[in-house]
Amino acid sequence: MEIDKLGKLMKDCGVVGAGGAGFPSYAKLAGGADTLLVNGSECEPLLYTDYYLLKTGMPEVLAGIRELLEALGISRAFLCIKEHTAKRLRLSDGETLAEKVAVKTLPDVYPMGDEISLIYQATGRIVKPGCLPITAGVIVYNVETVCNIAAACNGTPVTMKWLTVGGDIPEAIVVRVPVGTPVTDLFEKYGITVPEDHTVLDGGPSMGKIIDERAVVTKTTKGILILPDETEAIQSKLLDAKRSVARAETACCQCTHCTDMCPRALLGYPIEPHKLVRTARQAVEITPEMAITASLCCGCGVCTSVACCQEISPKAVIDYYKGILAKNKLKYISKEEPKAEPEREYRMIPSERWAKSLGVGRFDRVPVFRGEDREFSRVEVRLSQHIGAPSKAIVGAGEMVEAGQRIADSAEGLSLPQYAPIAGQVKLVTEKKIVIDRG
Repeated sequence: MEIDKLGKLMKDCGVVGAGGAGFPSYAKLAGGADTLLVNGSECEPLLYTDYYLLKTGMPEVLAGIRELLEALGISRAFLCIKEHTAKRLRLSDGETLAEKVAVKTLPDVYPMGDEISLIYQATGRIVKPGCLPITAGVIVYNVETVCNIAAACNGTPVTMKWLTVGGDIPEAIVVRVPVGTPVTDLFEKYGITVPEDHTVLDGGPSMGKIIDERAVVTKTTKGILILPDETEAIQSKLLDAKRSVARAETACCQCTHCTDMCPRALLGYPIEPHKLVRTARQAVEITPEMAITASLCCGCGVCTSVACCQEISPKAVIDYYKGILAKNKLKYISKEEPKAEPEREYRMIPSERWAKSLGVGRFDRVPVFRGEDREFSRVEVRLSQHIGAPSKAIVGAGEMVEAGQRIADSAEGLSLPQYAPIAGQVKLVTEKKIVIDRG
């Protein structure tokens, strides 16, 4: 299949990055790459979504890889998985899965799922700071995204989502549910309750976001976790940004541990969290060149949850900078070739240690696989489930729709359409969502 045809199918079927920020997958297709990496590293603790996808759906994964290799004219692909996942799947490093497709095992460290770290670990190449992976001859897709690409080639749009439901609950599960399923309905269906002193996250304990009872499953939801408020995973997300910035200026002892352990700094990126912390609020005015390096941060949280000995949050300070940069549409772009630090190999954080640092190690267990569950009576399809312009609704309240029917078109520019995950009546249409009730 030609690259333009594949891109059109991916766009028409609403395929979005299933494991990250929600970048429309068709926009990644470009000539010039020689390597395809399929990210199954399951970067965060407690998440086993990709593991079960590989265990139960390897044919679909390989079908998606085959379509990508043909369209892009790429000669090799690596399925990148951590050592513990490879062991569970009985796969070994370098093992051939199909023509041009081999296994690449990664060390059990955090944050190996970060795209820049993954590319270096798998290929030895470093993406120039601020540049896209294609500049290093690499294209990266998540495991579930590749499955959705295979489905798109058969004309099947994205209406279902695989996710892990775990944390401090009696039994963790991996299940496939309709996109737009209310989280409260998901909990009710599986008899899950949220204690008063617990918080719910969409995503992993490190980079996941706190959600409330109005939250729904989106195309980028990898997991729904229930964690005690006392854990570092939750406490680090409850920090007041302005207070953290103010405190950082006086409490930081300039030990440089945050920079010494920063995964991006260890890859030679010109980001030095300790310097950003030292100048805090004045940096944007005094040293704008340094402030702009904050855009290189991957948000992993190592600087806050492991490195800092003063219990401040370098991540909160950097997020403060990133907010200013995003508002002004600024980011760091380098033309220089970075070089990984020799110490990197010895400063990566073992996954088990990271889980304990976040206070979630005791909840890390392989979930029960529940398969696909379409029996939900209501969905809220968000029109901004991707980076770019929101989708535009093409149905109105009161209309009856079938499962898989297009209910929103893509807008101009970077955008995607949306499809009905269930059959039923459209109950509400706004600029932000379409609500469908099975009735």
